[in-house]
Amino acid sequence: MKTRRKQGLFAGGLAAAGAVVLALALAALYTIFFAPLGPGAGVIVVRIEPGSDLSSIGSTLHDAGVISHEKPFLWAARAAGLDRKLRSGDYELRPDWKMPKLLETLSSGRSRMLSVTFPEGITVERTAARLSAAGVTDREAFLALARDREFLDSLGIPGPTAEGFLFPETYLFAASSRPKDVMTAMVGQFRKVLRELEDGAPLSGRDLLDLVTLASMVEKETSMPEERSLVAAVFANRLRRGYRLQSDPTVIYGLDDFDGNITRRDLETHTPYNTYVIRGLPPGPIANPGRGSLWAALNPAQVDYLYFVSRNDGSHHFSRNLQEHNRAVREYQLARRKR
Repeated sequence: MKTRRKQGLFAGGLAAAGAVVLALALAALYTIFFAPLGPGAGVIVVRIEPGSDLSSIGSTLHDAGVISHEKPFLWAARAAGLDRKLRSGDYELRPDWKMPKLLETLSSGRSRMLSVTFPEGITVERTAARLSAAGVTDREAFLALARDREFLDSLGIPGPTAEGFLFPETYLFAASSRPKDVMTAMVGQFRKVLRELEDGAPLSGRDLLDLVTLASMVEKETSMPEERSLVAAVFANRLRRGYRLQSDPTVIYGLDDFDGNITRRDLETHTPYNTYVIRGLPPGPIANPGRGSLWAALNPAQVDYLYFVSRNDGSHHFSRNLQEHNRAVREYQLARRKR
């Protein structure tokens, strides 16, 4: 009888212990998968640095206040097989999320998206600065990639840099994006727009470089949409006749220390981009042209203009010969200086 009683007590003890273990396991599972991550609320922006291991990610999340305890996060990530699949980036996280939501977000790579706008005519230097200021990618790394011949070839860019092929518009980029991904997206948009404008007659090689270079000059010469095809026509006509293009924006692009005031010395300084000195187009684009300037370069106006001069109100006077041009210069430029 005593033996049976002892066996019953032992069995009861095992059952009780098992119930306790089961209760603890269920509590742990609830804590890990169903309870809020932390006591707070609201969005917390967290940066997961590239190369971070699971332990350092857990510490980062804990220090930021996203999770109350690191161990449940570590257990859950390992149990889900995601311990080596969490990705770097800037994330908008909430402590009132459940663990599955956190792990899914960190493994998806859907980090915080930043809106960045690039105006028409922006240069690659200013593009890099704007990306860096927005927190998208590193300025120096972006500029280095923009000059990387192997990478440029992989994108089909024939120019000396990515200048001209980074299409200017508004983009959404993940914070701390790789320069490679940002540049690929911008060049991809350039290709998309160009295909729409080419109307089934794709360009390649030198023709593409000449087109984008011409479009960039049009972009920098005028901000008036109705003048773009006229400016393109002037440059196209001068190229056919073997005239120097004499474009001030190309001179400025070739100067390292331009102070905002172009001088006669600047016009006489020999650089690859000084079209007062060299004949033909400069070696590459001087800015990133928009849709309107690309269209104008593809479709110059059917006119015989060879010159244009600013009227000082944003518009230009176009002339067919040097005598007419000199008259316009006296009227719009010399008279202004006298006033």
